[in-house]
Amino acid sequence: MTAIRPATELDIDRIAAIELMGFPQEEAASLTSFQQRFASFPECFFVAMKDDQVVGHINGCRYHAPELPDILYADARQHQQDGAYQTVFGLAVDPHYQHQGIAHQLLDHLIAVSKERGAKGLVLTCKDPLVGFYEQHGFVCQGVSSSTHGGAIWNDMLLELEHA
Repeated sequence: MTAIRPATELDIDRIAAIELMGFPQEEAASLTSFQQRFASFPECFFVAMKDDQVVGHINGCRYHAPELPDILYADARQHQQDGAYQTVFGLAVDPHYQHQGIAHQLLDHLIAVSKERGAKGLVLTCKDPLVGFYEQHGFVCQGVSSSTHGGAIWNDMLLELEHA
């Protein structure tokens, strides 16, 4: 069984290691970046636990607009505690634990928490092969992103949340 829980400072080294397993080095956040981000918005970090270890993570800051400008990756101070949109900087699962639904669980958890916290929606960027994965969760592709993060071509994805 996989459990999703808020990350702690003790998880950051493992989060950074999983990030390097899931993203090319030029796209992956560094340990220092994770430390700075966690210091600024720890409430936006969640981990998946299996076999008594962290096997996946999801994180991102809050922002006032339904976009994910590159400055957010570089400057944790851009986080807006009451921002209308939850961003997703990274969603990664240890390769030994992939294809078990863990990424789906992490994303569903962040969507639920964002809704509980009153966010208007979630935004992220992804490469072409992952558009379908995010569409399964209700995200809509907004087209090719202006992001140049890591030198890759990204798609802007947006999920508008409905509130009762």
